[in-house]
Amino acid sequence: MSKITEKVTALARPVVEEEGCTLWDVEYVREAGSWYLRVFIDKDGGVGIDDCERISRRLDPLLDEADPIPDSYVFEVGSAGAERELKRPGDFVQFMGAEVEVRLYQPLDGSKVYVGTLSGYDDGAVTVTVGNNSRRFDKSQVALVKLHVSI
Repeated sequence: MSKITEKVTALARPVVEEEGCTLWDVEYVREAGSWYLRVFIDKDGGVGIDDCERISRRLDPLLDEADPIPDSYVFEVGSAGAERELKRPGDFVQFMGAEVEVRLYQPLDGSKVYVGTLSGYDDGAVTVTVGNNSRRFDKSQVALVKLHVSI
């Protein structure tokens, strides 16, 4: 985690928890020439726009006062989403048995995307099961793992 995201995480976590939510992730990224600071939250029963607004209004002055980012940026608070990315070991433990989408850097057997049930996680290696077949992907192969919602 970058120093900026670590500082923002430390500022945001108590506020998010006081509002009855969980801090899922903080990202600071450059998109289309602008910097974005995004705070992703979660809550049992789902996050609503009111949750995002309350947390945003509480965090905005704290960020202004702490000034962890020297440049201008766009600040957003949003839901982690139904198809959230799994990043930390705890994320994989929490969603073991859930349907996930694994995206690879390079195609394997003609595909860069695999969808299946998360059935294993070991130090960055991810195992998914489709039917009776399990497939293990090494950490170096995996570009992204996210929850998958079938329609």
